[in-house]
Amino acid sequence: MIKIKRIYEPPSQSDGFRVLVDGLWPRGFAKDDAKIDLWMKEIAPSGELRKWFSHDPKKWERFKSRYKKELEKKSGLVKEIKKIEKENKVVTLLFATKDETHSNVHVLNEILRKRSQQS
Repeated sequence: MIKIKRIYEPPSQSDGFRVLVDGLWPRGFAKDDAKIDLWMKEIAPSGELRKWFSHDPKKWERFKSRYKKELEKKSGLVKEIKKIEKENKVVTLLFATKDETHSNVHVLNEILRKRSQQS
């Protein structure tokens, strides 16, 4: 099972294996307080794409399309998350953005769900 959660929410045992999927460390958050098992910054959108998007909801559909293309080139990292899910049963993808609707974590989760349906 894949879950999604803002890193600023308190950790819970039900989170299972916690993976931060942002390319930048969350502002104002000490690494010791993060309670993450893995920081997979390589799976985040490229710096160029992140800066272009700038969390502009008007660019959301184009962002999703571009990020999916980036994820195609990062299929090994997607497979790694699926492997972690098999080993731990529950994986929580952590993100920091305030705009919970327009976050790369939703695009990644969509790709992971499609992988589950194909296997």
